[in-house]
Amino acid sequence: MTKSALQVARAGYKPQMPHVLNGNVTIKQGADTEAVRDKEEIQKLFPITYGRPIVQFVESSVPSKVDGPVNVGVILSGGQAPGGHNVIAGIFDGIKRLHADSRLYGFLLGPDGLINHKYKELTSDIIDEYRNTGGFDIIGSGRTKLETKEQFDKGLKILKKLGIKALVIIGGDDSNTNACVLAEYYASISAGVQVIGCPKTIDGDLKNEQIETSFGFDTACKVYSELIGNIQRDCNSSRKYWHFIKVMGRSASHIALECALQTHPNVCIVSEEVAAKEQSLNDIVDQIAGVIAKRAERGSNFGTVIIPEGLIEFIPAIKRLIAELNDFLAHNQDEFDQTPQSEKREYVISKLSEKNAAIYASLPENVARQLTLDRDPHGNVQVSLIETEKLLVEMVKKRLNAWAKEGKYTGKFAAITHFFGYEGRCAAPSNYDANYCYSLGYAASMLIATGKTGYMASIRNTTAPASEWIAGGVPITMMLNMERRHGEMKPVIQKALVDLEGAPFKYFESHRDQWAIETSYVYPGPIQYFGPTEVCDEPSKTLQLEQKGAI
Repeated sequence: MTKSALQVARAGYKPQMPHVLNGNVTIKQGADTEAVRDKEEIQKLFPITYGRPIVQFVESSVPSKVDGPVNVGVILSGGQAPGGHNVIAGIFDGIKRLHADSRLYGFLLGPDGLINHKYKELTSDIIDEYRNTGGFDIIGSGRTKLETKEQFDKGLKILKKLGIKALVIIGGDDSNTNACVLAEYYASISAGVQVIGCPKTIDGDLKNEQIETSFGFDTACKVYSELIGNIQRDCNSSRKYWHFIKVMGRSASHIALECALQTHPNVCIVSEEVAAKEQSLNDIVDQIAGVIAKRAERGSNFGTVIIPEGLIEFIPAIKRLIAELNDFLAHNQDEFDQTPQSEKREYVISKLSEKNAAIYASLPENVARQLTLDRDPHGNVQVSLIETEKLLVEMVKKRLNAWAKEGKYTGKFAAITHFFGYEGRCAAPSNYDANYCYSLGYAASMLIATGKTGYMASIRNTTAPASEWIAGGVPITMMLNMERRHGEMKPVIQKALVDLEGAPFKYFESHRDQWAIETSYVYPGPIQYFGPTEVCDEPSKTLQLEQKGAI
């Protein structure tokens, strides 16, 4: 396989990790924990793994004791995120340190590999080819949910056959919820298989006090910010286009906010603020059009607008519509599918409540259709298919035309739309993500060595040098709450939304009026892997503001 010069150089990078993981470790246990919400329901569903303490690794003079080789299985679940290969490398190096004959097996194409017994052993030759690389191509990923006893039992057969003591599931909130369910089931039948999770999602919505960030967020945001910066440089050069840029983030606006902090666009919509202020689609259009008009008064008929992927779901009226659509389609999908395409719109309108029917009828045909397309495996609208950026351009243009007739707008409006998603999911990980992911994998191996199950690997204090990072594990049950999925209440990890009282949003809020009118663009440039620490190892602006209060 031909490699680029960067790939060759990057292969030699030695990830940094917490000093404590370089030697013998033992665990320091905290107090018992409880679920973030719906405590009684969660405890009933997870009677064995519920309430366990947070653990932290501390130095020990006694070598970690393992009875023979430690065979481990690993699954990459859900969408790709930069750094996944380094998590696997960390697991591999960790279990090899525990015992030289330990073996690591990768299940192919996600949870399906476990269910259908498709796997390969990950040897040192294979692992070395993938260190510090982007993507999940070492074993592939998939979105199958692990949720039934039949699946668990089929998986257990191959785990037993291979002598696997522990399974590490690398995924987002839903994948780690599945890991928690699997850990509970295997513990309930004394299967002798531990289950450990690792926090992955570029969306940044899997975090709490113990999980500072999900891996891949740092790299993806830096990739998107480079692209946005490039567009802003072009925008400021030609001075004739407004660029509407949608970025990934279905359930939260962390990516949009981080990219705004890095690039200083003229407008950045934060979905959580839209929901808190109960803004309508018209309110958002007025906000964007207002900035465009003010800049036109200064002779600046150009600018950038950042839009989070999941915006449409946060507009209260649209959110209520989607909730009713989700419940209706969960129970009437066959009837809907059999309705002729030309009649689908009227069919849906006839089945909705009066208010939601009126909102649905008011939407452009393409948006209304996209709201009824196939759901993802978790029953959610696939918002990436909804071209919110084009919808906003269309509505803003109409608003500006109306204002022009009233003498309120005298500028020229020409728009270009973009959607940045896959461009960032498999990028070569930044130094931060390379270090963070390797540390997560290594911590997972130590959680296995100390007998934990139903835990997620945790690395904290990550704005400090890597040697000072804090390693440990968090019981997944403490992150759970009950939410409606496919028309039923299910236990899931609570998503972390943008905190409107948090330092990152407050910083943005205090500067956005200036960024709106002035051309205050920042051009981050490409990710740097070699050079000064302040350039190569800088964590996200979000983390810096959350932990240090400044950037």
